[in-house]
Amino acid sequence: MGLQGQRIVVVGGTSGIGLAVAEAAGREGAAVVVASRRRENVDTALRRLPEGSGGRALDATDEDAVRAFFEAVGDFDHLVYTAGESLLMESLADSDLARARRFLDTRLWGAYTAVKHGASRIRQGGSVVLTTGTAGRRPLPGTTVAASLCGAMESLTRALALELAPVRVNVVSPGLVRTELWREMTGEDRDALFEGATASLPVGRVGAPEDVAEAYLYLMRGGYSTGSMVVVDGGGLLV
Repeated sequence: MGLQGQRIVVVGGTSGIGLAVAEAAGREGAAVVVASRRRENVDTALRRLPEGSGGRALDATDEDAVRAFFEAVGDFDHLVYTAGESLLMESLADSDLARARRFLDTRLWGAYTAVKHGASRIRQGGSVVLTTGTAGRRPLPGTTVAASLCGAMESLTRALALELAPVRVNVVSPGLVRTELWREMTGEDRDALFEGATASLPVGRVGAPEDVAEAYLYLMRGGYSTGSMVVVDGGGLLV
């Protein structure tokens, strides 16, 4: 059930959770291809990944580019989608609809497009693993766009699991994780967020990308899981 000798495509695989997934899969002997909007990020990631890994610059919101990307990649075993802009947190009254649409374009429609053009190239026994978040189950003020995205990703996962069967389709729901997605917050606000979470979470700490990567690997290996969501939140939904 391991990933030795399998080929894995990680869209959004040059930083944060996506890079942690690529590194963990590479350690298990998988051949990894990462994609990201910026070529310099791809080059940086490839220096951390095992020799023989591949990488391409890709705008996940450009359907023609996504189609061409998968044509160039060819057949593979698992598609992981973790791409996304910085987390969008703003009140409904102050919301910027253009920014909200860009957020959904990358995270929702980017995933949809990647699956549309990548699914037919997934080998027998392969899978798709998407990404959502706990805001869909426990929204907070200022998370209307993020919560909407999370609910959509859960529903999309279940629908794709039926439409693409026997290709398996699952989704990971991370809680609070130390990644670049919080970069638009001030350092003071970010530190306060993490300190508060450390005090309240049952595990007593904020998550790391490597914690969440384990869930993606489990879903790639787990041949009897489809239409499922794995929550990795340190017990955040309990408090």
